[in-house]
Amino acid sequence: MFLASVFYWAAIALAHSQIRNAPAQWAALNNSIGGRLNVGIPLARPCFALADTAGSINATECAAVRAGWTNSLFLVEQFGAYMNTQWSSCQATSTPETCLIFGLNVSDPTPSDPPNVCQQGSVPLFYIDVQDASDVQTAFAFSKENGVPLVVKNTGHDYIGRSSAPGSLALWTHKLQSLSYDASFVPDGCPASYAKPGVTIGAGAIVNDVVAFAEANNITLVAGAETSVGPSGGWVMGGGHGALANTLGLGVDRVLEFKVVTPTGSFLTANECQNSDLFWALRGGGGGTFGVVLESTALASPKLTLQVAFAAFSRTNTNATRGFYEVLVEHSVTWAEQGFGGYIEPNQALYVTPKLNSTEAAATMQPLFDYVTSLAPNDNGVEILSTEVPSYGVFYETFIAGSGAPVGENAVLGSRLIPAANFGNAMSRAALVDALMQTLAHVTFDLSLIATTPYNVPDDGSTSVTEAWRTAIWHAIAEGGWDGPAPLAEEKATYTNISNAADYLRAITPDAAYQNEADVHEPNHEVSFWGTHYPRLLEIKQKYDPDNLLTCWHCVGYDPQSPRFSCYV
Repeated sequence: MFLASVFYWAAIALAHSQIRNAPAQWAALNNSIGGRLNVGIPLARPCFALADTAGSINATECAAVRAGWTNSLFLVEQFGAYMNTQWSSCQATSTPETCLIFGLNVSDPTPSDPPNVCQQGSVPLFYIDVQDASDVQTAFAFSKENGVPLVVKNTGHDYIGRSSAPGSLALWTHKLQSLSYDASFVPDGCPASYAKPGVTIGAGAIVNDVVAFAEANNITLVAGAETSVGPSGGWVMGGGHGALANTLGLGVDRVLEFKVVTPTGSFLTANECQNSDLFWALRGGGGGTFGVVLESTALASPKLTLQVAFAAFSRTNTNATRGFYEVLVEHSVTWAEQGFGGYIEPNQALYVTPKLNSTEAAATMQPLFDYVTSLAPNDNGVEILSTEVPSYGVFYETFIAGSGAPVGENAVLGSRLIPAANFGNAMSRAALVDALMQTLAHVTFDLSLIATTPYNVPDDGSTSVTEAWRTAIWHAIAEGGWDGPAPLAEEKATYTNISNAADYLRAITPDAAYQNEADVHEPNHEVSFWGTHYPRLLEIKQKYDPDNLLTCWHCVGYDPQSPRFSCYV
């Protein structure tokens, strides 16, 4: 923590010295926000002797960077850090413009040694550490007047590069970390009859803190699995799935209110009773699109007793994977109906439900336990567990915290929502298992099956995510990537290969994917992300952002010819 603090404050001091020499319009912007404009410095800059960016080589700061490169709780505190490192780079140049070290061997000095040069890439040139609505309003006015691209960055968890852009100004919302609980929250402008228990979450609060807050207040909130994701940021505006989504709904199902600054400069409250069209759009239309959310209020449920099932075998036992998938595919609709949500890797499954008692949970999971146990004579990695925990907080700390998505590498995804129809009969189940095995054979990282769909929460028309979420059993993610700087040809090949891997699942499923964890080149993305809702979303976008100041890759109303996307491959 000390090293992280040293690095942060050194970067801030350097930023202020750079701004004094900035062009006049930037200096004027800095003055207008009380001197809080900062220079965007790539995270690994202190490790490089040669650079085309602000900053300088510094052994102490470099050691902090190397120690924290794969630690999301460190990265989330650094503006110049991106969990998936290619989004700090300009990938499209013949020799990609980067400022990266290796994630798999952070002590290797090769990427940062001369003649390698730290370059700005897609890290925004400047950023505002947002404190209140006026900061955002000022930034919108500056962007419109000067034609400077604007991006919104929160925690840096971004699989499709929405929070970075070359030559841009960023709004960093991570420091907005307030949390408060109101057992009778009434959305502004609504009658008292609307009162519900709600937690108001600042845009920058992270899952770790939100789960701990809920536990301290004896309540339950839906949250993502990765510790440093922002539940009030892009996670919720893109849908927001979590282990309890099966019975409690997606994050968007539970939002009671947003406080948002729109690109026209208005600071609005959006809920069922005012600005209801914007409220609907923010509940699934995507982050960084309709406005900058400063906080949201989420529905709180009582503390829940949960049943947990876990089964695993050795990852090296690849001969067992097909049989494992066959068992999962055979029983997953039943488990979904029983409220189970969870996370599946090719050699393990973690499930949790609030709907059953311990006896019922163990009985329904017996086919899974039987299969994994049958592997034991030849597999010393076999493990099964059926247990009860008193709250989601205990489940999170015991089974999830610290085991989220890898960071510090360049990650590429292919995404698919797999509906119940694919589990409906012997033929469709066999086809699904075949597709899973083919996908797995073509990924370079992993294939994750996320059983966190709102299967028991019907679509009531109040959200703008694709309707396909409601009939999906799994959200499948094909994962690939590369480590550190790489040639353009290798980058392109990785994107193509992972998209091709996902094609095995696309071939047997409708157009539906989770926008926050999607293929950068998702085919037919308007339908895949939003189903029938895209035309209405576009109308709302044009109403609240008529100048398209907020535009991001595959977001509502995006222009693929915009120069801000010049670094995509």
